[in-house]
Amino acid sequence: MLDPTQIASAATRIAPHIRQTPVLRVEADALGLNHPLAFKLEHTQVTGSFKVRGAFNNLLSREVPEAGVVAASGGNHGAAVAYAATKLGHASKIFVPKSIAKEEKLRRMRAFGGEVILTDGSVAECMDAYAAYADDTGALSVHPYDTAPTLAGQGTVAKEIEDQLDGLDTILVAVGGGGLIGGIAAWFQDRVKVVSVETEGTNTLKRSLDEGPDIEVQATGVAAGSLGGPALGALPYEIVTEYVDDALIVSDADVIEAGQRLWEGLRLVGEPGAATALAALTSGAYRPEADERVAVLICGGNAEVDWFTT
Repeated sequence: MLDPTQIASAATRIAPHIRQTPVLRVEADALGLNHPLAFKLEHTQVTGSFKVRGAFNNLLSREVPEAGVVAASGGNHGAAVAYAATKLGHASKIFVPKSIAKEEKLRRMRAFGGEVILTDGSVAECMDAYAAYADDTGALSVHPYDTAPTLAGQGTVAKEIEDQLDGLDTILVAVGGGGLIGGIAAWFQDRVKVVSVETEGTNTLKRSLDEGPDIEVQATGVAAGSLGGPALGALPYEIVTEYVDDALIVSDADVIEAGQRLWEGLRLVGEPGAATALAALTSGAYRPEADERVAVLICGGNAEVDWFTT
């Protein structure tokens, strides 16, 4: 089990390389809701998502060989690894499944210095290809959601939120492979209610809880590019079963509506994965108590700026 002291150490380690992203407190009626909220704006992070936290923690806490680093990603993890590798003087290769590749995210990975390798087949097959490359070349494998350095890095966002907010009862978190929610839950443990939110086409965590961890999800729908994990990682699964309080599912239509409300009410553009967490509230899937202090994590912003208008 990941220890909060590992997350605190990661926060110190990565601090020179990331941004402390802001928290925005929002009045009750700003989004057509009847409850005030706090938003953690991780889409303003240096690469446009929280993933840079885990990327830097991996590269700063492990030895990077001459072969450089390798990752598999639908976009945000790849952009983060490419940025961290370039910043620290290493080469990077990013394996991306063609089935969920989005041009905006491919552009970001390349702009940050990553060499993008598009793969045929499923997300799971892409993960196999990247792992084989690491074995063959000795490149440092930076897993997107199933190693302690990744989870400890992602968990630093929870430590940061707690430092910024006077009090917090509940946090809503969108889920792909479980690295973010695993790190957050490992930090908060039983002190804050952690709620996962997924779409019908990316329901990895919910299916893992219902059916067990040995599943393979074929990601589909509007959030597949950011929440398309084929399975929950073993380490996140261990943490989730201990500390995550609820697992909610929303539709693609709910996510699009949440993206629209985020823009209309706050003039913020998040990617579909980011709007998924908010969709739990705007759809009514999660209904806070009257005095419940709720935060929503806006996890990333690497998408076409008009994705919610189509």
